[in-house]
Amino acid sequence: MTAVRTDALRNRQVVLRTAMRIFAEEGLEVPLTRIAQRAGVGAGTVYRHFPSKEILVEAVLAEHILGLARAADRWAARAAPGDALLGFLVEAIDLSAGRVRVCDGITADKSWPRATITAAAQQFGQALDRLLLAAKRSGAVRADVQADDLNALIAGGAAMRAAHRSRARGLRLVRLLLEGLLTKEAEFRDKPSGRRHETAHCLECGARMRVNATGRPPSYCGPACRQRARRRRLSA
Repeated sequence: MTAVRTDALRNRQVVLRTAMRIFAEEGLEVPLTRIAQRAGVGAGTVYRHFPSKEILVEAVLAEHILGLARAADRWAARAAPGDALLGFLVEAIDLSAGRVRVCDGITADKSWPRATITAAAQQFGQALDRLLLAAKRSGAVRADVQADDLNALIAGGAAMRAAHRSRARGLRLVRLLLEGLLTKEAEFRDKPSGRRHETAHCLECGARMRVNATGRPPSYCGPACRQRARRRRLSA
């Protein structure tokens, strides 16, 4: 790959990330020239990659959807099937909560271009189906749960999460919502043991943690997750 090509790809990613932040903060009416200024590139660079606002917004949403598909595959590779599905749903809801304006804006307008979003949605749907099937086979998730149910939970959970200033409080409510997916034999999130310790979950990766009955409960399972959360907050 040539240096010119590498620079072009880097500029495209910078524009996408910047557009996502601005659209999430201010809505879809921000002009492309302002996005270029915030991204630190020329207006010509933005128009070269995204000839219109509609194309840029669609690319932003498609990138969000593809990011969710990649997250689903990461969870599948690192956790038991039931934990993988529910951990992914918590992450998807948390990520989508900051992007409600973008999602609502594009889905409300049927005139948007659709090819890029359709391709991303297919990839996401396949990743979600794999998670759901594995979770059902493991006996952790109810047999009557469908992929459409999960998509509705992500959309509704994101709106609920976005309504709370406290991320921890919002995520706790999200976990309570998702508990309805479980079979009677399964267990998930914030379940007091009635003994010296109770269960909590890392706000970054969703890993289960043991928490002392006294003292302030930890937010992260270790320094790595704490640092990742800090970097994400700085880049937001």
